[in-house]
Amino acid sequence: MQLKDAQVGQTCVVEEIHLPFQMERHLEALGMTRQTPVSVLNRKGRGILIIKLRGARFALGYNVTKNIEVRCEP
Repeated sequence: MQLKDAQVGQTCVVEEIHLPFQMERHLEALGMTRQTPVSVLNRKGRGILIIKLRGARFALGYNVTKNIEVRCEP
């Protein structure tokens, strides 16, 4: 599933990132790598998420969240 489809309160594990090279490297520098758990804290409209990643909060837009494949626990 895509990160944009995750619900508030879910914790998901990053499986794949399908973004341009520089954007992918920027996310890796922030700590988002494969097999990293990501918690969805809040939703702001269509695909915009506030996430918790390695103890820090980030806001990711729709164009980013639709290109991150995750595996979520129910």
